[in-house]
Amino acid sequence: MKNQMNRRDFLKVAGLVSGAGILAACQPAAATQGPAAKTAAPASAETVTITFTGWGGTEEDEGVKSAVKYFEEQTPGIKVNWIQIPENYAEKILAMVAAGTPPDTAFIYNTIFQQYVKDGLLLDITDNLKQDPVLGAENYFIEPQESTRCTVNGKWYGIGSCWVAPHIYYNADIFEKEGITPPSNNPDEAWDWPKFLEVANQLTVDTNGKHPTDSGFNLDSMERWAIQWPTWSIPLHAAIASNGGHWLNQETGLIELDKPEATEALQKVADLMLVQNVNPRGAAFSALGLTNTQMLENGKLAMAIDGSWALSWITKINAKLGTAVCPKILQPATDMQAHIHSGFAATKYKDQAWAWLRFLGTEYYQLGFLKMGLWLPSQTALMTPEGMAKWYTERKGPGDGVHPKGYDLIVKEYVPKYGHVLYMPPGYTEADALITPALDAIWIGDKTAEAAMAEVVPAANEILIKAKA
Repeated sequence: MKNQMNRRDFLKVAGLVSGAGILAACQPAAATQGPAAKTAAPASAETVTITFTGWGGTEEDEGVKSAVKYFEEQTPGIKVNWIQIPENYAEKILAMVAAGTPPDTAFIYNTIFQQYVKDGLLLDITDNLKQDPVLGAENYFIEPQESTRCTVNGKWYGIGSCWVAPHIYYNADIFEKEGITPPSNNPDEAWDWPKFLEVANQLTVDTNGKHPTDSGFNLDSMERWAIQWPTWSIPLHAAIASNGGHWLNQETGLIELDKPEATEALQKVADLMLVQNVNPRGAAFSALGLTNTQMLENGKLAMAIDGSWALSWITKINAKLGTAVCPKILQPATDMQAHIHSGFAATKYKDQAWAWLRFLGTEYYQLGFLKMGLWLPSQTALMTPEGMAKWYTERKGPGDGVHPKGYDLIVKEYVPKYGHVLYMPPGYTEADALITPALDAIWIGDKTAEAAMAEVVPAANEILIKAKA
């Protein structure tokens, strides 16, 4: 999710495909019954192989391979060639498109989904979805969020893989040792910002046992940090939404990072490093040579803001693990998104591509990733008590269950009720080439959030306005 192509490479490759008119009508495939039922395959005299590209780590790779095997067993006549591209994914996909060899189906980033739709690259699956008795049923997906991310001008160009959202992970042993009540998974009990700062100061300590507000506190000799709040779009959007702001105005498609609600939130995150000294600065964090997971495990970090996907590996740490909702500024809020599964309009196998995309939108496929803690459900049935019993396991310790006590509130209350969807308009990759350096200036203290965003947002929005034309 964090990989971004640079402005020059995007323009060079996108220029080869933008406006190419790679549009094709999508023929509805026969519907099937039941979320895990055999996927209907169009009659064919010979087996058809379609390609499916994506990124991800070991967990995702293994999960997709398992799903491919099951799908092929259930769907005679269709083979799926899974191509994992861990690095420079967007650039390589556009290069494949430019060469006239796009994948048949693929993971699509939230940052480029609408750009691909505008350029005519993605398969319109509207009729297929609406005619399907399972996926097309009312309230099969969490709404209106699913429609928000998957449709453009009322037409469907993909199906969301799942939902993911940032929240707190914490080392519960540290809280017990310090006698501090940990944060809650209940959004109604989210810490307000002053409470968060108070606890963060208590949990941050140098090697002499001093806290940031103590005289003689030594920032260059740290025993433990309280929090690590990453400074990229997903965790930042959670803070902005909590302050009543927006990264993007979803109606106008323009960036609103220069509005007071957004700049105040960005400055609060920066001040965790620059003023309160409870969050390691970027250079200091890199110098440690440890991941946030390793620091949580060894007690060098009390809390980390990270995506829900990180549960699949953080749950394995040899420490008592807890989770909680993010602290609120004005209101509980988190970012809510995930990659989209789409077909490419140029595929020669539209019916087969739909059969695979449909399978990816069923309970069977999602369950595998839910069980390992990588995903959160996007299907309403998997959030019911009966549905959650199929995948939710309470963590007793490393290797014994996955989900920390109370995590069901993250699933059922926090994400669907307080999640804010963020999907980028056409032209955003180019606009982001202005936004990201300006954000970097905030984190090192060169500029305030207000000044940095005031300088670049108008120019970034000019790019977005031109991209609409």
